[in-house]
Amino acid sequence: MARAKQLATEATGPLAGIRILDLTSVVNGAYATQILADQGADVIKLEDPGSGRGAGGDIMRWAGHVPDGAPRDMGPIFLTINRNKRSVLLDLKQASAVRALKRLIRSCDVFAASVRYEGLTRLGLGYEDVKAIRPDIVYVHAAGYGSDGPYAGEPAYDDLIQSASGLADILPRTDGNPVPRILPTLVADKVSGLFMAQAVTAALLHRARTGEGQFVEVPMLECVTSFTLVEHLYDHAFEPPTGQWGYSRVVNPHRKPFRTQDGYIGLLPYTDKQWDQFFEVAGWGDSLAKDPRFSDYAARAKHTHELYALVETVTETKTTDAWLALLKPLSIPVVKTNRLDDLESDPHLAAVGLFEQYEHPEVGTYKALRPPVRFSATPSNIRRHPPRLGEHTDEVLAELGEDETA
Repeated sequence: MARAKQLATEATGPLAGIRILDLTSVVNGAYATQILADQGADVIKLEDPGSGRGAGGDIMRWAGHVPDGAPRDMGPIFLTINRNKRSVLLDLKQASAVRALKRLIRSCDVFAASVRYEGLTRLGLGYEDVKAIRPDIVYVHAAGYGSDGPYAGEPAYDDLIQSASGLADILPRTDGNPVPRILPTLVADKVSGLFMAQAVTAALLHRARTGEGQFVEVPMLECVTSFTLVEHLYDHAFEPPTGQWGYSRVVNPHRKPFRTQDGYIGLLPYTDKQWDQFFEVAGWGDSLAKDPRFSDYAARAKHTHELYALVETVTETKTTDAWLALLKPLSIPVVKTNRLDDLESDPHLAAVGLFEQYEHPEVGTYKALRPPVRFSATPSNIRRHPPRLGEHTDEVLAELGEDETA
């Protein structure tokens, strides 16, 4: 068993010294604020006691299965996207909690929320309210839909955004089954979280240059639609369109891991030279290299269905290791296809130390994926375990000093 790693003692990332008040939850916003926390920000996760139907706090605390004897509020998804944060539990129905929140806002550089904006306004936490407390605040709202559209204020979850963004139409265009399908990953939440993290750092850069805070809206539907259409706008980029929606090489049922004698490989010859070399080692020689369907990039792009279908007829003739040994020296892009069970033993991921183990004082041993982006001068690090609900309430409030209005 791998040895448990010790937590870092101080923030060394590029956002060290930045304080973020985090009113996000579930995956979208929480993923964004963990990225910023890994990069050094002091992220204070504000949680509430709930409506009385449940134990309150981020709902992801309660998803999944915890080890026997571990606190029930430390579910696996919560564990994965809430490290390096401090949890403060405040019941905003209490006047003292509202006063504490205002003092907390005054100490923060960023206000990040994924609560519907109408709800924030009812709580007195709209942008103008928060700006009145901290004039240079970077206020970032993770919305479902942009505020100037007819869907503004409607609830949004990953399933809904995949459905609304066109993402659920990609598989039908690939395999011919007309039923729209949602991809089995929280891609809308995670993509929106990445947009949100980038937006925070861009707004902080603007503030550093000008002293000016601002309101930043990160709407899921717009983010995921733009993400999907990077390649799938395709021939509809022109007016009138010159062809179809969907990048033809990608919406191809034969674009997949290719079967070998004992497993699968990811394989993508890309340049003319690489395809010529692959045709040679596959035993097809000039017969395919000179085939007008596959002779250059433009021709191959029109005939990827036929080309990729041919590939698997030859990959099945050798083992995975044999293909790796044959193709890597030619610099033909190839990789073993990992199952989820294979990831921790993948030689590259093991060498770069992506998987780490930590010992939580109440949860016990748990896995973490280290911050994947490396900064040579200001490295991200892991300094805090994911917090118990309200674990840091007293600590954070003590940092703010006495409530002068109490």
